[in-house]
Amino acid sequence: MKRLLLLISVFFLTVAAACVNQFETLLRSTDYDLKFRKAIEYFEARRYSRSQPLLEQLQMVYRGTTRDDTLQYYLGLSNYHLNDYVTAEDNFKQFVEIFPRSPFTKPARFLRLDCLYQNTYRSELDQQPSRVAIASIEEFLYDYPGSEYETVCRKMLKDLYQRLDCKAFESAKLYYTIEDYKAATHALKETLKDNPESNYREEILYYIVAANYQYANNSLPELQRERFLNVIDEYYNFISEYPDSQYRREVDNMFRKAQQFTTRNNN
Repeated sequence: MKRLLLLISVFFLTVAAACVNQFETLLRSTDYDLKFRKAIEYFEARRYSRSQPLLEQLQMVYRGTTRDDTLQYYLGLSNYHLNDYVTAEDNFKQFVEIFPRSPFTKPARFLRLDCLYQNTYRSELDQQPSRVAIASIEEFLYDYPGSEYETVCRKMLKDLYQRLDCKAFESAKLYYTIEDYKAATHALKETLKDNPESNYREEILYYIVAANYQYANNSLPELQRERFLNVIDEYYNFISEYPDSQYRREVDNMFRKAQQFTTRNNN
């Protein structure tokens, strides 16, 4: 039994070595037609690590020929399936620029969007890649209204906008965390100005009240009355929108203290 297993292992190792040698021979070959056919065969068999180097070698050979767009498209697809989204995005971008009327142009544009999306970062990190992806997705939706890719594009947009929303809120709230309450108020209001429909609207309005309260509470006595009046104004803004908020008890307490101070120092 052990002998049989050993023979089977040796057989498969021999076959594998032969396959590797055949592929290396193919890479060195100048039979470009064979290389092209084998590259497509490898791709269709999902052996992308083999289709990719063959297609890359053939780029200059078939430049300007009837096979050019097919080769470039499959090269991009090979890199895409190898999860090399940076290279694939560049492949698809160049493809669209060179072959604007190819039958592969529409899927190439969509796949480029997906590459851009895959290369974005979590909400706490830099969101510039998200902005680039959003602009490209919206352009695609404008150019191809009602396409088969619309649902996926809308999902990507929703996710990316949520990341921007979260990033903007967390960046503004950071000023509150580091106790720069004046800057916090400004940053939080700018966040709402840029996106009035923010998913964090309730939290933003709460932190505006809290930042104003802390700012007034830590101010010089001669400046406190005016600043506590601002707390009262922001309190009314908050409860007019969120009368049943989870923060209601906290803002009510801030309001009472602000009101007591301004009443006591009415003169």
